[in-house]
Amino acid sequence: MMDQRLIFEIYRLKDLGLTVRGIARSLKVGRKTVAKYLDNPNPTKPEVKQASKLDSFKDEIARLLDIDPKVSGEVIRQRLVHLGFSGGKTIVNDYLQTVRGQHKEKRPFIRFESPPGVQLQIDWGHFGSLTYGDTKRKLYCMAVIECYSRLLYLEFTHSQRQETLHRCLLNAFSFFHGTGRELVHDNMLTAVIERDGPLIRYNEAFLTFLRHFHIVPLACNPGQPHEKGKIEKGAIHYIRNGFWPLRAFKDMNDVQTQAEHWRDTVANVRVHRTTGERPIDRFNPEHLTPLPEFLPDCRDTADARVYPDFCIHFDSNTYTVPPWLIGKHVTVKADSKTVSAYFKEKLIATHHRSWERHKRIELPEHHEAARKHRYKHWVSEDMAVLISMGEEAKTYMERLATTHHPIKKSVKRLLALKDEYGSASLLQAMRKAIFHNAYGAEYIENILYQDMTPQREHPPVRLHQESLNRIRLQEPSLGDYDAFVVRRRKRHDRD
Repeated sequence: MMDQRLIFEIYRLKDLGLTVRGIARSLKVGRKTVAKYLDNPNPTKPEVKQASKLDSFKDEIARLLDIDPKVSGEVIRQRLVHLGFSGGKTIVNDYLQTVRGQHKEKRPFIRFESPPGVQLQIDWGHFGSLTYGDTKRKLYCMAVIECYSRLLYLEFTHSQRQETLHRCLLNAFSFFHGTGRELVHDNMLTAVIERDGPLIRYNEAFLTFLRHFHIVPLACNPGQPHEKGKIEKGAIHYIRNGFWPLRAFKDMNDVQTQAEHWRDTVANVRVHRTTGERPIDRFNPEHLTPLPEFLPDCRDTADARVYPDFCIHFDSNTYTVPPWLIGKHVTVKADSKTVSAYFKEKLIATHHRSWERHKRIELPEHHEAARKHRYKHWVSEDMAVLISMGEEAKTYMERLATTHHPIKKSVKRLLALKDEYGSASLLQAMRKAIFHNAYGAEYIENILYQDMTPQREHPPVRLHQESLNRIRLQEPSLGDYDAFVVRRRKRHDRD
């Protein structure tokens, strides 16, 4: 192909009156080339069309697309194989990309604009996942748009549950300082339970939530995204392409913080392409329905049992509560930031919510209360008998209390061993157990069985009155006797 400067020279010399031969001699090109470019300064190279394995099957492909424009390339390939096609799925898919649009049904859509404060549109978007330690949580975004102004609210969550939907909508209504009269949404299960054409069965929990705000739900027809085009293109698509790229996040709170900053500094202050105005300037909350005086509680709610380690199980984690609730049932209420426990409608604990799994979240005051709660066992008469044996016995019992062994059963068994082997032997066994970090009545019993000899062959006499059988005398302290003798001697010397 000759460049444009040489073509220009051919025409310049032609204008000077040179013949084709003279132009060819002057520019050192062939006479046929000069004649060709004088005839057409922009000749096109003839297109050489290569034969394709699909050439003899294109009519059949067109017929199949007329029947179902959305049929997949693999289904078409399977039909062509029976007709003798030997190619793969790639050549079929590549061809379908060039011709499928010709078979799409062209449908006109009527654009409509809602009056101020009449309609809100909502939709969910999936945005991958966030990692917390070894845990991955899916990330979703609930977008809500006020249709007249295009003012946007967005909230990221790790769930699409019923309570999460209600909580996001409540936060959106608070952001708008009111609600519209209509709420347009798709056929998600948290809004629509069942549908047969125009017959819709709405989710009862969804209707109960909307009743507080005097707002009417409008479910779009299946497969008709244009019916909520403002939220589809103007929110979810805009968030995915205008906010999400080239960002890094630590956790969901970080995602939400960045999203709110982008919402307030970019999304709602830009000049909208359709309206020609900024959403924040076009929005007027006076056209919205005011919020009710009392707003519903939209936190995730569950009933939980308090286990012996003074904790409750919620969302694959354990959260501590005051130990006096062990064995009782409490009500757990959680949002994206906190987990709270209630007993008989009274708040008894609040934790920061953990999005990891299999973690124990413990408050220091609960641990201290549990320690004091376990220390109450020390005031029993049986425990007093054991710790009166000396510091080693007290140390052993303190460390025993930190294990999983039941304290009362352990004390009862240790006292029986004391009766059988004597205080000195029991203390010796405790010393050895402390040295080997072996805490439990069964360890003491094993040590005594191997090293010691029982003091008596027969158990103590059992009395008819059971309360007398439970009487235990503490080990006498010789130091107390010595102090008593010294006091008496001093008093005698004064006299």
